[in-house]
Amino acid sequence: MNFFRGKIAIFAFYIKSMSLPINIKDLIHGHSVEWERLEFKQGWNPEEAIRTMCAFANDLNNWGGGYIVIGIESNDGMPVLPPFGLKQNQLDRIQNEVFELGNRIRPAYIPIMQPYVLDGKHILVLWCPAGDFRPYSAPTTLGGKAQRQHYLRAGSSTVIARNETLRRLYELAARVPFDDRINQQATIDDFDLGLIQAYLQEVKSDLYEESKHISFVDLVRNMYIAKGPDEYLRPANVGLLFFSREPEKFFDRSWIEVVWHKDDIGDNFTEHYFKGPLQKQLREALAFIKANIIHEQVKKVPGQAESLRFYNYPYEAVEEALSNAVYHKGYDLGKPVEVQIFADRITVLSYPGAMPPVDIQILSHQKIVARDYRNRRIGDFLKDLDLTEGRGTGFPKINRAMLKNNSPQPIIETDAQSVYFLVTLPVHPLYLEYLNAQVDDPVDDFVFNDLNEIISFTNGATNGATNGATVGATVGVTVGAADRVKDILSHQVHAKVEEILIHTKDWINRGELFVNIGLTNHSFNRKKFLDPLIETGWISVEFPDNPTHPNQRYRITESGNKLLRLIS
Repeated sequence: MNFFRGKIAIFAFYIKSMSLPINIKDLIHGHSVEWERLEFKQGWNPEEAIRTMCAFANDLNNWGGGYIVIGIESNDGMPVLPPFGLKQNQLDRIQNEVFELGNRIRPAYIPIMQPYVLDGKHILVLWCPAGDFRPYSAPTTLGGKAQRQHYLRAGSSTVIARNETLRRLYELAARVPFDDRINQQATIDDFDLGLIQAYLQEVKSDLYEESKHISFVDLVRNMYIAKGPDEYLRPANVGLLFFSREPEKFFDRSWIEVVWHKDDIGDNFTEHYFKGPLQKQLREALAFIKANIIHEQVKKVPGQAESLRFYNYPYEAVEEALSNAVYHKGYDLGKPVEVQIFADRITVLSYPGAMPPVDIQILSHQKIVARDYRNRRIGDFLKDLDLTEGRGTGFPKINRAMLKNNSPQPIIETDAQSVYFLVTLPVHPLYLEYLNAQVDDPVDDFVFNDLNEIISFTNGATNGATNGATVGATVGVTVGAADRVKDILSHQVHAKVEEILIHTKDWINRGELFVNIGLTNHSFNRKKFLDPLIETGWISVEFPDNPTHPNQRYRITESGNKLLRLIS
């Protein structure tokens, strides 16, 4: 064990000059982590620093550790900008002192350090991830006869652990959260460099440019997604969930299942599986729901100039419910996140239930103040990607979205043993009235013979292969007809038509689009996969007069939406 810890210290010292896998400006402004996880110091005080390092390492609430920013003054826990700054000749000395301080913590603990220049001033950021060998203790002073104490974070302050909090800390000694544990069945070769670099580029981390030059081992170490000595370096579970192409190889059924019920009997439904890295499956599931399920309705009000506009389900509520399920589910249980879509409700089911002390009674008030989190690292990555917000904000955001849309309030359920967590979003009552008022005309079984008929159909012309109904009308097709369309598209266009249409609901650049659908960002892929969809009118470009514009972006057209509804 001492040999292993020594290796950790050596590795931390070695990588201290690399960039952090986070955007420094977002960090300092509290956009990517909570304020409780940030400590700002105008100058260097080693006695204060060692206590805070110890507190972040102990991470009593499984927040994921924290950051010490040296060179920025604090006012009631908030940064005072522009930064006060450090002298350039102080940086190396402070980093060496941090290394010495880390070896005075028991067991040894070294944060990851990175100097930055912010607004023309030098600052030093210490990233202190949650430690794997809790509890940690530090000396009360750096002088002689110092006592050792276990330190914790209480709000934005560092305090000594006593009584009940000390007991809880010792209980955590053998409990590293599942997402932060080493996976013995995988190696770092199971990581995908393209996924890692796409993440670093998206969050605007300085580590993105460095990743092109440093070794892969140094990169995964610096992101804290691999742990262990050089001779036995293994991925952490969170790294496999975000940066392997097939995380289901390591975590059984670690995907999102969407079941779309198209009648009240239960015989007519479709199942959709969203797999791959967590960020990919979450985005694709949300894009599918947004494209196929979310509808805006306009209702004329007699005697009133303005119409009522509302959605069957507010997208923000669906997004937050599904993101929370991905964030908080137990990835060691082998159960997917299940989304069931009915005419009158959407349900999001995940396993297990909330962490104590949240129970049925607390859930009934729909105001959750949780201080212990199941997946501290997953939460950090999702927040960096803007796929979820800060801790404790999920259900208030769902409530606000439903209230703004004049929808019924969500129903949040669990059982006495917290085996499951179920969120139900009722449909807007006026939308349900609208559905009930529709005449159930027989659904024609449209038959398409080739690509030209599909293009004519989606672009509003009369489809010669059908009974003459105009394409612009709202029509239904059978599952067999939809499969026929997919088959034609796959053979006469390419197999990624549906994926591209789903990912272009909003303007998106080519690099981000291709990362999401598993392609490299090369011009031959643009010609093969994007240009045909532009020519058919299913995709539009932001700069039509300059197809190779460096800021070119793509978005689905109304014709593309018709095609997407057709094949879905």
